Amino acid sequence: MAAQPRGGEKPFHIVSPLLESLPLSKAAGTKVYMKLENVQPTGSFKIRGIGHLCQEAAKKGCRHFVCSSGDWDGGSYGGGLDMAPLSPHRPRQVWDEANRRALELAETEGWVSIHPFDHPLVWQGHASLVWELKASLETKPDAILLAVGGGGLLAGVVAGLHQVGWQDVPIIAAETRGADSFHAALAAGRLVTLPDITSVAKCLGAKTVAARALECAQECQVVSQVVEDAEAVRAMEQFLDDERMLVQPACGAALALLYTGRLQRLQREGRLRTPLASAVVVVCGGGSIQVAQLQALKSQLGLE
Repeated sequence: MAAQPRGGEKPFHIVSPLLESLPLSKAAGTKVYMKLENVQPTGSFKIRGIGHLCQEAAKKGCRHFVCSSGDWDGGSYGGGLDMAPLSPHRPRQVWDEANRRALELAETEGWVSIHPFDHPLVWQGHASLVWELKASLETKPDAILLAVGGGGLLAGVVAGLHQVGWQDVPIIAAETRGADSFHAALAAGRLVTLPDITSVAKCLGAKTVAARALECAQECQVVSQVVEDAEAVRAMEQFLDDERMLVQPACGAALALLYTGRLQRLQREGRLRTPLASAVVVVCGGGSIQVAQLQALKSQLGLE
């Protein structure tokens, strides 16, 4: 189902399915809905925000864009717009290096640089996800689970929660150890730059989270959780068995919160209400993952 036109212009993203998951509900001990952003045309939620930013720039006459990504799953946006995605190609590279190259290309070639997560129009585009939840659910969920990389999705969800009057809904923000710049920033009370990204979840590979993400934690209840790479990869495999969908490690981080009992632990600690009537997990993407890559990750982490 295509998203409704905004101001007479059809957005690039679709209204993604919201489905109840019996296996995830059993694991979490509460009703769990999956917001399936992995079925977006590009295989990722990112089309919401980046697509919206591109469309707004196109209204001003821009036609050529360059965008960086830690592990490109933005795809091709179409609509008469040229997009040059840049992602790291060497194993030790992370998003920060790709972004520097994107800025260089924008300066030398005259293309417009589209930041993948740190821009108000990106957040505005991601906020559409919450409006879709509002339209689909009879009552607001008791928690929203999502992965945090640079913080764009988090910022968009917080914006959407304010827009629909759900700002009291807690957000459980998942990162993998070694890509946990948001968790480090919360602990320090300021932005923190990681020395390197050591996690296998390269989509979460921003050494420094957006400043807006830190502000979001002051506006809403945001509970930061760090999972191990092995937990994220096991969650990927379990989700493939349970729901027949292969997702990326970044998404595995959010799913691991359910499979490892983190939700119940947060309830025991009094950080989430008891009981939870329902929770929504954002299945953020699966556009650049194959079964062979899952097997390689398992071998790398000694899970075979």
